[in-house]
Amino acid sequence: MSDFLPSGIQLSYLVAASLFIVGLKQLGSPATARQGNVVAAIGMLIAIVGTLLERQVISYELIAVGIIAGSILGTIMAKTVAMTDMPQMVGLLNGFGGAASALVAVGEFWRYLSIPESPSPDATITIVLGVLIGGITFTGSVLAFAKLQELLTGAPISFPFQQPLNALLAIALLGGSAYLVMNPENVPVFLALVVISNILGIMFVLPIGGGDMPVVVSLLNSYSGIAASVAGFILMNNMLIIAGALVGASGIILTQIMCKAMNRSLANVLFGAFGTGGGAAVAGGGGTFDKTVRSIDVEESAMMLGYARSVVIIPGYGMAVAQAQHSVRELADGLEKMGVDVKYAIHPVAGRMPGHMNVLLAEANVPYPQLYDMDDINPQFDETDVALVIGANDVVNPAARHDAASPIYGMPILDVDKAKHTIVIKRGMNAGFSGVDNELFYHDKTMMLFGSAKDVVAKLVSEVKQL
Repeated sequence: MSDFLPSGIQLSYLVAASLFIVGLKQLGSPATARQGNVVAAIGMLIAIVGTLLERQVISYELIAVGIIAGSILGTIMAKTVAMTDMPQMVGLLNGFGGAASALVAVGEFWRYLSIPESPSPDATITIVLGVLIGGITFTGSVLAFAKLQELLTGAPISFPFQQPLNALLAIALLGGSAYLVMNPENVPVFLALVVISNILGIMFVLPIGGGDMPVVVSLLNSYSGIAASVAGFILMNNMLIIAGALVGASGIILTQIMCKAMNRSLANVLFGAFGTGGGAAVAGGGGTFDKTVRSIDVEESAMMLGYARSVVIIPGYGMAVAQAQHSVRELADGLEKMGVDVKYAIHPVAGRMPGHMNVLLAEANVPYPQLYDMDDINPQFDETDVALVIGANDVVNPAARHDAASPIYGMPILDVDKAKHTIVIKRGMNAGFSGVDNELFYHDKTMMLFGSAKDVVAKLVSEVKQL
């Protein structure tokens, strides 16, 4: 039995890794995402059980306490955190993963201090990487959480000499790391590296606007995976190495997809201090256009929607903030009963995390076949009678196509302006995260329906029922 145990543990890791890969594949489609989540969770359970069979496990009692405490906290979070707050929770969980990896590195460093043997250069480099990546992930994720939770302003935060300070911190980190490799038992230098890593995490997220959080959350998720993989090398645990590599690679791929959807480089997202976090509209660029706003009331809007042949609903962050997804589903059901063809257009960066709109609509049990991504729905706007925009802004701004002076020029958008009529539900005329005016709001075919998304959509539901 003792001879079989190590092989059995590695076999369980292989099975778990396979389930992780299958789960990730299934998470790529809304139709199979729930099943993929279950498959990956089963893989994680197998990996945990396999790890607990390791002979190096010292105290099952302490592990049990950690499992119970973590399970209770996780259950509370799952039950109490609203779907609209999911980006904040994902950001926070990324931070927890980074902190755990950094603590593993710190623990390994302290273990070497308690034994006569000094760590090899390879081991020291691995420990430093664990502290660096884990520390940046932890404080960066906490700051991202604070911005998403509006504990801090969502606008980019910059100050004089910010970049030189970052460069100085990076140089100190590199110099300290090199010194520690040559003198692996120097505690003050190691503690300094821990502090610098955590400061760099704050400096990393500080200049990033709230509208760029889909990219930042993806990138920090990748960092948490890389940190876990480094922790796997520290502990010589194959499962951690594989799982961390999967998370790291998928996070990087998703980050690139988000950047492509915004037509911006990752460097521009991280260092461009782009956007205002929403607020008063400013000039969008060199283009000029008639700024006459055409408003509409709920009754007229309901008649336009009810007697249309086709309606495309474009959800945005405003819908998420108002928690209007259930009312939107009810409105769509009412329109379908009247024979209206209803579809949903999903922009890749709508919301505050990748897939934010898909998650909210799934919570409201919107049928998966009604969800269309940008490339699939754009050719259909020419034949759409009414496009209903609910809280979306920059992702439907036509300036992205033609105004070279606009900050969002070149960003792929939903071609809402090509629909025969457009109704925009919005609280006011404030700009989106880019801080530029939205030309769509002033088009001849656009009518503004002002008010909270949840209240307005609920009234639309009531009016549609009376048609």
